[in-house]
Amino acid sequence: MVQGAVGTGGPVARPDQVSLGVLVAAVSRFKIDEAAAVCGVAEQRRGGKLPPHVTAYLTMALCLFADDGAEEVAQKVTGSLSEFGVWDAAWEPPTSSGITQARKRLGRDVLRTFYRVAEPLATGETRGAWLRQWRLTAIDGFDLDVPDTAENAAEFGYAGNDQSRSAFPKARVECGSHAFMDAEVGPWNHGEKAMAASLLTSISSDWLLLADRGFYSFAAFSAATQTGAALCWRAPTQLLLPVLKVLSDGTYLSALVNPAIRGRQRELLLEQARSGTKPDPAAAHVVRVVEYDVPDRDGQELVCLITNIRDPDAATAAELAGAYHQRWEEETANGQLKSVLRGPGKVLRSKSPDLVHQEIWAYLLVHYAINSLIGQAATGADIDPDRISFLRTLNIVRRTPGEPGTSLLRSHIPPELYGKGAH
Repeated sequence: MVQGAVGTGGPVARPDQVSLGVLVAAVSRFKIDEAAAVCGVAEQRRGGKLPPHVTAYLTMALCLFADDGAEEVAQKVTGSLSEFGVWDAAWEPPTSSGITQARKRLGRDVLRTFYRVAEPLATGETRGAWLRQWRLTAIDGFDLDVPDTAENAAEFGYAGNDQSRSAFPKARVECGSHAFMDAEVGPWNHGEKAMAASLLTSISSDWLLLADRGFYSFAAFSAATQTGAALCWRAPTQLLLPVLKVLSDGTYLSALVNPAIRGRQRELLLEQARSGTKPDPAAAHVVRVVEYDVPDRDGQELVCLITNIRDPDAATAAELAGAYHQRWEEETANGQLKSVLRGPGKVLRSKSPDLVHQEIWAYLLVHYAINSLIGQAATGADIDPDRISFLRTLNIVRRTPGEPGTSLLRSHIPPELYGKGAH
């Protein structure tokens, strides 16, 4: 992990922690080699063929320098790769076609090593990252435009219909947490709930998982509950939430009942829950409901949260409401990747489905590496990571070693990093 600069006398960021050093520090060659071995991608440098770890770093560099051509990126980063021991100085920088062929050999799955690399960044001292003993995390999704080729269209599909379809095929990404810790990539027509289901196995018991109403289903809430994590999800408007017991803080206990159970059997489950008997988790869950109004264009909007934190002393209604609205930081993270790192309105480079998957994982890895630097610097300086600008940090990271300004992180967090929000 990179070390964040915290001020004179504190931990000092080295010159290798800017530019490509940020990627090498966050994504170790060991992890890439391990993933390549699992995927059966052979290590080789015969006939000018690039080894998997070099191809992986070049693919990430293509995302870091999204506005540059492939050959220009290779020329820019091979010197840095040599310094980190992942490039032989005797090799010639590859051509654009050479990079493409190397990426095809690498395949779509090696950079899926993201899940082996990405882990929670916040420490116990990171501001804004916790509610009491729970780490604040969220689940959300976004889509990306990919080149309009027949292969990509067949794999990912278009948004809309034949009369008003999107200009480009779209890949959909579901992500967990502000600094993305896991993700699922799939076609546009795969719904949020279906894609999010595969991420629930990544939840840890010390998390407070936040989710918008579009992610709720009885099955999803049940699966997330079984991980032992605390949950705070917004309830969809059509969800029936009978009042079982009003609590001292004005919140109330209710029951989520499997929609397959109806009639008299459902009423018996509610009676059982009302009496304090724990129902079968496959049939129902007793939850606490937090309701409050927020201003909107039409006056007031009722927000209804469901949580498995049933004791008001464990987390107050105000704490849960405040935590839920931190879910918008996930939207900020989506914007960082889509509009800042990749660039507004940009289409991915890759013209085949395997390379689209590979490129998306590379973007996720680069985003994670930059947020790793931000998070550790902010924690060391005892400020909320939100106060450090993602864009300004990215601009510093993009400076190659030796350029003016790359030493700015050596002794302090530069004032130019500070800024409201991610942009």
